[in-house]
Amino acid sequence: MNSYNYVTDAINLKSYSLSDADKIIVLYSKDKGLMRGVAKGLKKPQSKLGARMDLLAANNLTLIKGKNMDRICQAQTLNQFKNIRTDMNKIVYSSYISEIVTNFGVEEDPSSKEIYDLLFKALCRIDTAGSRKEILIAVIKFQLKIMLIEGFSLELDSCLCCGNQILAEDMFLSLAMGGVVCKECCKPLNVNLKLNHKIRDFLQAMLQFDFNYESEYDKKATDKVLDVCFNLLNRHIESHSTKKFKSLKALSVVPA
Repeated sequence: MNSYNYVTDAINLKSYSLSDADKIIVLYSKDKGLMRGVAKGLKKPQSKLGARMDLLAANNLTLIKGKNMDRICQAQTLNQFKNIRTDMNKIVYSSYISEIVTNFGVEEDPSSKEIYDLLFKALCRIDTAGSRKEILIAVIKFQLKIMLIEGFSLELDSCLCCGNQILAEDMFLSLAMGGVVCKECCKPLNVNLKLNHKIRDFLQAMLQFDFNYESEYDKKATDKVLDVCFNLLNRHIESHSTKKFKSLKALSVVPA
């Protein structure tokens, strides 16, 4: 196969040493999904790629098609998300959402543009967030929307057992079944994880609204509500992943 150049927008997710001078960069591309590229001479002080290959940086890349792996030859910065690197909460939660993309991403992903845009928006929101609350809202929106794209979104409207719509009343959540169960159906199913209808309404709103829209739900959310939602969604995401989430170990030591 003859070599040729191509251009794509991509976000750096991971990196590995290849030699004394070179690194392999794991990327999520807007056009090609999860991919790997070789950054020649990246470890050398005079490298032209330099900080553009930092983790979680977004670039417009020019690559040369290779036999085994493509080579990154040029990078034009789209966003380095510099504020993320100065705040431990931002570092950890950004690492978490990038790990989700790494764990679920595939090469030549038909949903690559949707996932790339989602990750880019989430990192933008985390980068500019002024509080842990704003960070968590962005992460929860990301969790809900990536679950929808990947096809394992939670059913939050109707009982999975009887099919009746659940309105302004408490319900029960079955992560194994993938959604809510009404009070009448929960006992025979041995489902005992209670979910307040206000939490359900908040999750539905977060799924509906874009990252750039601040709804009344965003303004009224408390740290307790956000922690409950994040943990519930993370448990659901973990149950669908074949890989462990290493970034979550750091979440337990980050101050609230």
